[in-house]
Amino acid sequence: MTGTGPQTLLDPRYSDETATATAWPEAEALLSEAELFWISTVRPDGRPHVTPLLAVWSAGALHFCTGPEERKARNLAGNPHVTLTTGTNSWTKGYDLVVEGEAVRVTDDDRLRELAAAWEAKYGDVWRFEVRNGCFHHGAGSAFVFSVAPHTVFGFGKGEPFSQTRWRFNLEEH
Repeated sequence: MTGTGPQTLLDPRYSDETATATAWPEAEALLSEAELFWISTVRPDGRPHVTPLLAVWSAGALHFCTGPEERKARNLAGNPHVTLTTGTNSWTKGYDLVVEGEAVRVTDDDRLRELAAAWEAKYGDVWRFEVRNGCFHHGAGSAFVFSVAPHTVFGFGKGEPFSQTRWRFNLEEH
């Protein structure tokens, strides 16, 4: 992403005439505040896998964790492309966001400690993680942490007015 932010485009095909593109800082705040996300990964045989999870927005990326033997982690080992979705379960109010990107494993213990603190601040002390050997540890289990810097994000304003905004990042890579 350049210093000016992502390329922002309102799609008039899916937006009311009075709609305007949502500013990226507003979408970023919604990503930061969202409590629940749905992640879509691809199984080795090509079938989709979708499951809910918690995530934190930090340093321009969404971060989530999963046990090394969970379906998500096994899927990501073969195909790191993911979609993370959040929003409201309503047609006439709220805002939905769809984040497309590549899940990259975070293994630096200092960065993991920062993320562990972010998890605890957002979700409470039930999500207190120890960090060691490039993983989160909670009770008897361990978890890999992944970072998803967005390639493309879609925002869907619902109600008056309906809108669809697209943000594209790292345009030189596409």
